[in-house]
Formats: sequence, C-alpha cells, structure tokens
Amino acid sequence: MSKIIVVAEVEDLVKWEAAFRTHAGLFRSQTITKPIHFGVIGGNQVAVCLEPDDVAACMKVLESPATAEAMAFDGVKRKTAKVFVLDKTLEV
Repeated sequence: MSKIIVVAEVEDLVKWEAAFRTHAGLFRSQTITKPIHFGVIGGNQVAVCLEPDDVAACMKVLESPATAEAMAFDGVKRKTAKVFVLDKTLEV
C-alpha cells in the first residue's frame, strides 16, 4: 500500500497542530482510515504521513478547494507544500 508524505512550512506550529487535529472528516474523504503520523522540525516545518486506501482518490481531495481552505485555516504556507507519493519499496 502506498503512503503519501506532505511537507510544508507553517506560520505557527501550535496553531497548526490544534487546527490539523480538527480535520477528521476531510481525512476520511481522502480514504484515510489509519492513524496519521506527523512531525515537526526547525520551528516551522511539518511532515505528515498519510496512508490512504485509494491514492488517486486521496490526491484528488488533496488538490481540492476544501483542502486548500483547511490548509489556509491551519496556517500552512501553501507555496511551500510538497507532496510525495511513496510508491516504491526497498527491502533490507
């Protein structure tokens, strides 16, 4: 199953995390039913790991106005957002 990593800069980490935690409905619409892992570095950078059931459906919602509105509400600097689909595996 593929995972998606989203990295971005945010205006305020405390505000971002509190707002991010309110988007359960939006995440469900992205076919995400597993826990979402995330971390922060450098005072204003976040990385979020999503594991959707349907990557294409998730990407469609990620590109939607609803997601743009949620990111703006959370204080995400939208121009800094990068999305990576982890669709390759290296077995060690």
